[in-house]
Amino acid sequence: MPVAVEGLLRELAPQVLGTLVRRYEQFDTCEDAVQEALLDASVQWPRDGVPDNPRGWLVTVAARRVIDQVRSEHARRRREESVAVSVAADELTAPAPGDERAGDRDDTLTLLFLCCHPSLSEASQLALTLRAVGGLTTAQIASAFLVPEATMGQRISRAKQRIKATGAEFRMPPEAERGDRLRVVLHVLYLIFNEGYTATSGPELHRAELTGEAVRLTRAVLRLLPDDGEIMGLLALMLLTEARRPARTDGDGRLIPLAEQDRSLWDRRLIDEGVELVTKALSSTALGPYQLQAAIAAVHDEAATAGETDWPQILALYGVLSGIEDNPVVRLNQAVAVAMVQGPRAGLGLLDELAADDRMAGHHRLAAVRAHLLEMDGDAEEAVAAYREAARLTTSLPERRYLEDRATRLS
Repeated sequence: MPVAVEGLLRELAPQVLGTLVRRYEQFDTCEDAVQEALLDASVQWPRDGVPDNPRGWLVTVAARRVIDQVRSEHARRRREESVAVSVAADELTAPAPGDERAGDRDDTLTLLFLCCHPSLSEASQLALTLRAVGGLTTAQIASAFLVPEATMGQRISRAKQRIKATGAEFRMPPEAERGDRLRVVLHVLYLIFNEGYTATSGPELHRAELTGEAVRLTRAVLRLLPDDGEIMGLLALMLLTEARRPARTDGDGRLIPLAEQDRSLWDRRLIDEGVELVTKALSSTALGPYQLQAAIAAVHDEAATAGETDWPQILALYGVLSGIEDNPVVRLNQAVAVAMVQGPRAGLGLLDELAADDRMAGHHRLAAVRAHLLEMDGDAEEAVAAYREAARLTTSLPERRYLEDRATRLS
């Protein structure tokens, strides 16, 4: 299938699914119908050409599948009410391809809110978002999170059943709930990106399908809410981080830390877009944590060399961030900034405080940062022990190899 057609189908899939779920409400049936329509399009469009109204074409074909399924259920059960949602009589004739009613409204954001329903666990929100909105197959999602396809299929199925059981309607949350629900949506996209940028387990450091989907979906949300500063901030953070990816590993796939990367390999186009976005957000909207994280990333990316990094500015930004969103990960990164400005012993003092936080207990990043600061302080023996402890705790093979190499080099 041509790349252009594949990209168009992936872009349209959540819009078409949103239209059908809004119209018929039955998530499972609608998703199956959309998948069949996408399959038909992947065969017909390369052969016959992309229709003038591709979204309308997909809605038409998928709607007919839903209607066929509803009629089949009616006939099989021999009763009038056979499905969770009633289908209005005027909808039993699907619109013709090109009909203005077919796909004339983008329900992607509503679909995202539904997939991030508060009744679902974080893992289920991630999986359902990637399946229904990201357009990834169950096999692709299972591969990304290193679980069997059957396990992931069950997780997605349970998530759909849970949404149905709660009686959730396909509509935007009430105004009073919208801010909190949007934060959940952005958090899910943030987690998807992070898992793609540094996989928590497995042989690969980076999973391009996840970072790519996170960026694409965040762009879609920003198109729908173009004045939201936190959406701008999140997209900027993703772009400024993704820009460094070409320099993160060597030819053998070994991890290269930020300070040692060849910055000529960084993607300047992504950096410029990210800087523009975060500048606009900071100057025109209320301050938020994603904007601040993006501002920190921008300071790193705008430094020509590691030695030119404006660490005092980064430390100041972390001070503001910790006042808005105080969590152990923020304080861990803040400890590094403190060490770069005030010296490694000052940073190590903050790590001692963090070690008492149950949320960081047994986390490899705490041991890895401690090792780095001990190495900066000239305590090679303690640094080696901390690097080895971090290597033991991580489930990422590239990170483990990097940490073991650092320990070996200092031994």
